Amino acid sequence: MTIERQRQDDVGVIDREEIRQDKPKMFSVVLHNDDFTPMDFVTILLADIFNKNVDQAVQLMLKVHHEGKAVAGVYTRDVAETKQTQSMERAQRQEHPLRVTVEPT
Repeated sequence: MTIERQRQDDVGVIDREEIRQDKPKMFSVVLHNDDFTPMDFVTILLADIFNKNVDQAVQLMLKVHHEGKAVAGVYTRDVAETKQTQSMERAQRQEHPLRVTVEPT
C-alpha cells in the first residue's frame, strides 16, 4: 500500500512525498500429531483458540491425525505466537504433549 502525503514548506511550496507501507509477513500456526494427545482435546482447542466451527475443527484434527500436521491458521507474527502459547499452555495444563509451531508462510 502506498500513501501519498502533501507537505508545505516555509515558502508555501507543496511537496508530495510517498510513504510505502508493506503488508506484514504472515505466519502459520501448525499443530503436530503425537500418539498421546486425545483427538477430542485437539478439536476443542481448534474451536476455542482458533475460532473454528465444529466441522472445521474436526476436519483439521483429522488432517493432523492422518497427515502428521495441519495449519490451524495464518496470522501476523504476534498473533501467531500468542495462539501458539495459548495452545501449548492449555495442553501442558492437561498434561498433553501437543506440539505447536509457528512457521513463516
